[in-house]
Amino acid sequence: MKRRFKGLSFILVLCLLLTAFLVGCGSNTPTDTGSNNGEAGEVGEVDDDFKLVLRLSHVFSPEEQLTKSMDWVAERIYERTDGAIEIQTFPQGQIAAYKDGVEQVVRGADFISVEDPSYIGDYVPDFTALVGPMLYNSYDEYVEMVRTELVEDMKKKAEEKGIKILALDYIFGFRNVITDKVIETPDDLRGIKLRTPGSQLFIETLTAMGATVTPLPWGETISAMQQGVVDGIEGSEFTNIGNKIYEIKKNVAFTQHFLGTCGVYISTEVWDRIPERYQVIIAEEFEKGAAEMVEIGKTEHSQVVAELESYGVQFNEVDKEAFVEATRSIYDTFPGLTPGIYDRLQEELAIIREKL
Repeated sequence: MKRRFKGLSFILVLCLLLTAFLVGCGSNTPTDTGSNNGEAGEVGEVDDDFKLVLRLSHVFSPEEQLTKSMDWVAERIYERTDGAIEIQTFPQGQIAAYKDGVEQVVRGADFISVEDPSYIGDYVPDFTALVGPMLYNSYDEYVEMVRTELVEDMKKKAEEKGIKILALDYIFGFRNVITDKVIETPDDLRGIKLRTPGSQLFIETLTAMGATVTPLPWGETISAMQQGVVDGIEGSEFTNIGNKIYEIKKNVAFTQHFLGTCGVYISTEVWDRIPERYQVIIAEEFEKGAAEMVEIGKTEHSQVVAELESYGVQFNEVDKEAFVEATRSIYDTFPGLTPGIYDRLQEELAIIREKL
């Protein structure tokens, strides 16, 4: 009996020690901070061991400013969070991009999609109108627009679909028609085969402008121009010089049919897992990166045009009103848009233009 008691005592002691050890280990386990109320004390207590690796995807080349800006933002976030938030950047469509990238976000992947806001239009259609054809005359008009209550309401609707929008104004320039032909009116685009992204907005807009549209992944675009599959593309001067389009096509028509811009999107599920103090840093850095890129774009555009001209590229003005008229119906016929959204945008623009 005595030996048995000693054996039981020994087992009991072992059980107590094991329980204490497990409890101690459990106290260091990262907690899902999405369930806390965001109080500073709570966040500080639960995020000491927090680590999140996010993959960020876009289609821009390493030479383009958007790629540089995303790398800067990723580096600053890593430094400010002491490595807790690591963003791995993948340019040139190396991983899921365009619709596939946004779908990764919606599915809740540890992923950041950087795309034209029209791709969010697949989930909240009015984002398509926000970046619709022939709307803006300057970068500043758009920057002010995305801060209006109208757009804030759109962002809330996106969150209901699982998309947290961290920025909408990584502006890379007005998109123009790049071919070997002088284009001045929609009639001049008849029979011209233009590459576009796969966005329905781009396809319908360029078709309304008179072109024959060929949606292609960016990775196939250069060879498609070289082989005559398409006669040109639409894109900004920064895209032109960054990808050496000027070596293939020598004319740019200043249609300015779209203001080229990208938004930054992350899953709401993933966002809610991130401790609040890191959320603040991420939001601040993406906002700062957008402001930097806008200023760089404003400063460098004229220099880029001059450099393109030195390579033999010619630029021509167009009949803007003719292109406005050709594309106006898109706001009435595009699927899912809120009735009257074009008028709402114009009302906001009128207010913005009075202030600028």
